[in-house]
Parts: sequence; C-alpha cells; structure tokens
Amino acid sequence: MVDIKGTTITITKGDSARIAIKICDADGRKYVPSSEDVIRFAMKKDYNDPEPILVKTIPVDTMMLSIDPEDTKNLKAGQKDGRYKYDIELTRPGNIVDTFIPRADFIILEEVL
Repeated sequence: MVDIKGTTITITKGDSARIAIKICDADGRKYVPSSEDVIRFAMKKDYNDPEPILVKTIPVDTMMLSIDPEDTKNLKAGQKDGRYKYDIELTRPGNIVDTFIPRADFIILEEVL
C-alpha cells in the first residue's frame, strides 16, 4: 500500500511503490528534464543525521521513483518509529541544484506478515 497526500508518502514496510515525480517552475509550468539532469531522492531518520539511509536516482526518462521491498524491510515501522524525512533535488549542468521537494515526510507502516 502506498498513499500520497501532498508531499507525504506512506508505505507499508516491504511493499513496492512506483511514484510519479513532477517538477514545476515558480510559475507552475512543467519542467521537462534533459538527459544531463540528475534527480535524486534522499531519506533520513532525522534531518540532522549525517548520512541518508536511502538514496535513489530517479530516471529522467520515466520520472518514476521506485521503492523496492528491500528498501524498507530493515527499517523501523509504525506511527511513531516509522517516521522519516526525505527530499528530492534536481541537479542541472553547471552543478545548479534545486531541491524541489524539501523536508517532506515518509512514513513506513507495520506489515502483518
């Protein structure tokens, strides 16, 4: 199960998810990435943690964030312990970086099995 409300992503531990990512400019116009752009998802337990616990590159040709079962199977889950933070950034040629989804919530729910 994956549920998206605004920028909050909720997923059941060990599930797969394919999440479409959209980039808009300040005027709301859709940005179409070039093959030279890099889009990166990074997740931490807390923003102050020195290193992310999960980093994924989002292919510019599909604009789909893929979460695989092994990405969450060893992480804590539940309404309290299963709360993480993520952001998604676009890096364009010339090392121009734009974090277009900043400081968002990623919640991992417990699974029954």
